[in-house]
Amino acid sequence: MAKRDYYEVLGVIKSASPEEIKKAYRKLALKYHPDRNKGDKSAEAKFKEASEAYHVLSDKERKTNYDQFGHAAFEGSGTRGGFSNFDFSSVFSDIFGADPFDDIFEGFGGRRRGRRRTSDYRGADLRYDLSISLEEAYNGKKQEIDFSSSDKCGICNGSGAEPGSKPVSCSTCGGYGQVRSSQGFFTIQQTCPGCSGSGEQISKPCKDCGGMGKKQSRKKIVTNIPKGVDDGTRIRLSGKGEAGIKGGGDGDLYIFVSVKPHSIFKRSEENLFFEFPISLADAALGTTVEVPTIDGGKAKVKIPSGTQNGKQFRLKGKGMPMMRNRSFGDLYIQAITEVPIALTKEQKKLLEEFKKLEDTKTNPSIKNFFEKAKKFWRN
Repeated sequence: MAKRDYYEVLGVIKSASPEEIKKAYRKLALKYHPDRNKGDKSAEAKFKEASEAYHVLSDKERKTNYDQFGHAAFEGSGTRGGFSNFDFSSVFSDIFGADPFDDIFEGFGGRRRGRRRTSDYRGADLRYDLSISLEEAYNGKKQEIDFSSSDKCGICNGSGAEPGSKPVSCSTCGGYGQVRSSQGFFTIQQTCPGCSGSGEQISKPCKDCGGMGKKQSRKKIVTNIPKGVDDGTRIRLSGKGEAGIKGGGDGDLYIFVSVKPHSIFKRSEENLFFEFPISLADAALGTTVEVPTIDGGKAKVKIPSGTQNGKQFRLKGKGMPMMRNRSFGDLYIQAITEVPIALTKEQKKLLEEFKKLEDTKTNPSIKNFFEKAKKFWRN
């Protein structure tokens, strides 16, 4: 029997867009799907015919070959024009998604999911929150971690079965690790609740661990907190998490570091900052001051005469160490001029005399501002 034209099968014209082709196939696939037409060989044939047509017309290269040569473009590879081993489930999955319908085509070229892999039995990862000071982040430290975790059972070696016995095939799923249920027109496959996807059940549980394959315990380990860790740094300790079972590997332990606020220093990545108050006289006359550094030492900073409020001074290499190299950030000091309060009579008298001696040369910013203000008022 001659094969029908693929455009005729889907009910679209030759110039149909990919979206129109897809929409047409979707409609036919739902109409003739085998689960909606139990035992109807005619519907099954139409479903396969529509899937084959969409397989060709949805691909730009295959469509071009078909438009030029027709069905002859795919002949010579077996029966049905080269589609003897065509996987109809893969076409349907492209349209509707692989889950939950990926196993709906068993018997139509689809594949049944197997049991859970060994990697599925890997132990859980654990999180440990560690709070340290800025000084500890600067110097680094050895930290003892005390936490609760599980170890592989030494009696059954993680299998959960009594020594000398073996797990048996799961009675719920027959050893497949999956169970299937019908919901309306569709068949849904899910992980077996009886064996959690392993396909096996333990007939004689290990008496030491109760069939769990692992036992809970307290652990203490010492780890190195590197210099320069920042707030939010995550440190991974491989294999220090929950124990795996049935051949699965152990999980990891993640240490999340938080750095406490400091009374003096503020941090931005590898640089440190703090505000340093100076008197009005020191700002005007200039001075030399000693300031603290994060390593516990002191550094001398020269404050030149006429230093304005907010002036910033940089101390190179006095910041935090960088984790990936041996470099250091910088320390930035911002001068904050403090206006005196609660003046004595003598101080007030001296300031009044100083005010009489002030002129625009000693206060250029004030002069500049009021010149702009006068211009603004005139306009």
